[in-house]
Amino acid sequence: MDFDKIIDRRGTHCAKWDMMEPLYGVTPEDGLAMWVADTDFAVPEAVSAKMREMADHGVYGYVNCESQYKNAIQWWMENRHGWSVDADAIFTTTGLVNGVGMCLDTFTQPGDGIVLFTPVYHAFAKVIRLAGREVVECQMVQEDGAYKMDFAAYDAQMTGKEKMVILCSPHNPGGRVWTQDELQQVADFCERHDLMLISDEIHHDLVFGGRKHIPMAVAVPEVSTRLIMLTAPSKTFNFAGLHTGQVIIPDETLREQFRRRMMAIYLQGNTAGEFATIAAYSPDGVAYIEELVPYLEGNKKLFDEAVNAIPGLQSMELQSTYLAWVDFSGTGMEREEFTRRVEQGAKIAANHGTTFGTGGESFLRFNLGTQRARVEEACERLSKAFADLQ
Repeated sequence: MDFDKIIDRRGTHCAKWDMMEPLYGVTPEDGLAMWVADTDFAVPEAVSAKMREMADHGVYGYVNCESQYKNAIQWWMENRHGWSVDADAIFTTTGLVNGVGMCLDTFTQPGDGIVLFTPVYHAFAKVIRLAGREVVECQMVQEDGAYKMDFAAYDAQMTGKEKMVILCSPHNPGGRVWTQDELQQVADFCERHDLMLISDEIHHDLVFGGRKHIPMAVAVPEVSTRLIMLTAPSKTFNFAGLHTGQVIIPDETLREQFRRRMMAIYLQGNTAGEFATIAAYSPDGVAYIEELVPYLEGNKKLFDEAVNAIPGLQSMELQSTYLAWVDFSGTGMEREEFTRRVEQGAKIAANHGTTFGTGGESFLRFNLGTQRARVEEACERLSKAFADLQ
């Protein structure tokens, strides 16, 4: 796969490129889009071939590919992650944010507290608040340049109003791959406070440095009576626009609750997304990802070396994901100043750290899921924007 090939997404209704000017004041003509968490890479050829096959068929009526679709998911999880999934446990939503919303709707009530380990993926808090639930921020701490969870502090925060935890595993935006011990601590925390556990594992295929992602269902199987797993092929294979994600529920009682709620609003998957999943979760998909991960790791290495050479900037070491998390606190600048330099000086659109919750105030998130030449250009632009510090 030629990941260096530039694919011009401007003027194609691409959110990442065509929306950065109204949101960030960075024009697509002379700017770099490094915010929305999709990549600028073509999907695997097997996925493209499946989409062409659908288009050429010419009839887009009702389709039932459930058995093949679930078989592909089972094959992928077993072969890539050592996780044996029951076909009856798999439900399809229109992406993982929709899956989070469905879990809130099914298993909690308005006013309930929902625990987030912040800073964390911004859509969680947004959906929680829109659902009339309360965001409970348990701020992580940094040790040796990486995020850790402080459960003694979190225990003290709990009031009894909390009903659910949403874990991001691997973590976005910090890039942590949680260890077996850390996952056990999360499960124990949920047991102590009688909390449902939602584990968003959408970045599980994108792991660096010989590390191994451990699905929560594998790490702590005894937590299954309160566990909901969220997965999707969209980050791995870059078809988030097909809006297809999986809610996987090990416990039969929780499954039935979820199934009833889905049927009550008649929520179903879409044919294009399910066919794309079948094509991606295959040996062709394995070949794609085994080229993609080293390429992303190369982007990460290049970006980190350049950013960390700028006095006052620190890029957190990514263990997973393609989303660099850069701390500007060492510059002594106010948030408005370092953001202005990135957006107006370097002409880069990057996510504002404040949207990720408490602890993100001094950060910006940069999407490295793009061609190497663009990452090199971003490094040069950032160096010039902060040249007075060097």
